[in-house]
Amino acid sequence: MTPIIVILSVLAGLIVIVALWVMGVYNGLVKLRNRYRNAFAQIDVQLKRRYDLIPNLVETAKGFMKHERETLEGVIQARNMASSAREGVNTEDASSMGALMAAEGGLGSALGRLFALSEAYPDLKSNANMMQVSEELTSTENKIAFSRQAYNDAVTQYNTQTEVFPATIIAGMFNFGTATLFEVTEEGEREAVKVEF
Repeated sequence: MTPIIVILSVLAGLIVIVALWVMGVYNGLVKLRNRYRNAFAQIDVQLKRRYDLIPNLVETAKGFMKHERETLEGVIQARNMASSAREGVNTEDASSMGALMAAEGGLGSALGRLFALSEAYPDLKSNANMMQVSEELTSTENKIAFSRQAYNDAVTQYNTQTEVFPATIIAGMFNFGTATLFEVTEEGEREAVKVEF
């Protein structure tokens, strides 16, 4: 074999190795991105379920809490804002994720006020419909918490992979952006919504 053929063979081998490495890193980033997107879809399902339960909760409470119209309307308004923020969210856009987190914080605060006021209405606490809706809402809140945890774990793994060298080079070349964690934005949201009737 001539030296030129040997050099060309070595170069071709190196090119194949680098190409395989780039494909491996790229495919790994795609898998991680799809994992966190799927995790967000799980949050989305639970948020939609929560938004669907809230009108039932308010309608049931409305009959008992006639003098608390402002609070009931506040819950519906917060629910509508959170639902709108959920529809326009992009997990790779920090501002849209921030809007969703803020809307969710407002909804949590409004629900907290409703549940605090409901303590003054013993008939409401013992109502069968209210007990069923509150049980479903509690279950949904737990599912949201678990889904947020899974999402944040997936985002952390993805973001870490896009930031470590040498994968950061591939991430930059193929526009793998940073995903946003689903964090608590208001201190009041750190406290669990207490659903007791």
